[in-house]
Amino acid sequence: MAEESDLERTEEPSQRRLDQAREEGQVARSRELSTFAVLLAGGAGLWLMGGTLSAQLVKLLRDGLTLGTDLAFHTDLLLPRLYTLSVETLLSFAPVLLLLFLAAALSPMLLNGWMFSGKALLPKFSKLNPITGIGRIFSMHSVAEMVKAIGKAALVGGVGLWSIWYNRESILMLVTQPSVVTIPQLGALMWLIFTIIMGGMLLIVAIDVPFQLWEYNKKLKMTKEELRQESRETEGDPHVKSRIRTLQREMARRRMMEAIPTADVVVTNPTHYAVALRYKEGSMRAPVVVAKGSHLLAARIREIAIEHNIPIFEAPPLARALHKHIDLGEAIPDVLYQAVAEVLAYVYQLRRYHTEGGAMPEAPRELPVPPQLDPATQGDA
Repeated sequence: MAEESDLERTEEPSQRRLDQAREEGQVARSRELSTFAVLLAGGAGLWLMGGTLSAQLVKLLRDGLTLGTDLAFHTDLLLPRLYTLSVETLLSFAPVLLLLFLAAALSPMLLNGWMFSGKALLPKFSKLNPITGIGRIFSMHSVAEMVKAIGKAALVGGVGLWSIWYNRESILMLVTQPSVVTIPQLGALMWLIFTIIMGGMLLIVAIDVPFQLWEYNKKLKMTKEELRQESRETEGDPHVKSRIRTLQREMARRRMMEAIPTADVVVTNPTHYAVALRYKEGSMRAPVVVAKGSHLLAARIREIAIEHNIPIFEAPPLARALHKHIDLGEAIPDVLYQAVAEVLAYVYQLRRYHTEGGAMPEAPRELPVPPQLDPATQGDA
């Protein structure tokens, strides 16, 4: 059962999956949105430029039906005349055609923004497989598209028929009126019917766009196994990452052990914790922790310190505070300056005693370690 659930597409698509689909040109598309945008642009263009376009068309019609003596007796001029009229007609419709082109090109960006994918232009020979083509024809997607097309035709056609039927008396009266009155009324009725049909199209768009987004998201859903595989590809195999972290810890520990001989003192708990400190006057602002560890690692730090004659100073509160709050390579905080300074002063005096003799220095007691830095006083030890 667990294997079956891992193979079911129940997980939301990752950002990587969405990006890959976008690179291949697979994005959510709504034909109804594009159709609505083109119709709206065409209607708006005719509304804004209708007067100018009508005047130009009337002029072209008059020029085309006017036959001068030069054309009547020189038929070789008819073809150039037809070419000139065709170009003028095309130029008259050019603004509307340009508006329609922009609407068709820019309407997909309302869903997906700007996108250009060369992969979408590559031929896919798998689409030439007749069995696959038949499967697409009789798929649930095709059935849904057919139902949607029938519903769209029924809605738009029903709205159009209702508009005509509702205004039937006005339409029938047009044949009894002079053309001067009929043409403006006919134009007003056409715009009214167009507006009502566009309202029906808007309803279709409001239904189709969320449906297309939902279907696109469903198509890109992933199985749990695909998510795990993607995680391994992007972030690396967990076993490999664990091995890398282990090697990194070993290398860091090796470097830490190599730094112990350079320490000035090792502060201990005495057995649970060990922290090695180093201070070089003139080049360091404050003593730095070069090694630290607990239990077995603390024991190893003490062994290396003994091998290299590094002084070991027993100060449990200070050792616990240093181990808890200071990372490797970090300088000690201001609140521990005095405690560490007393330890280092004792170590320097002890070193001088062994080399020059004199009075045996007295080890400091009751080092000033703030209670809030000692884990033992906070119940963390």
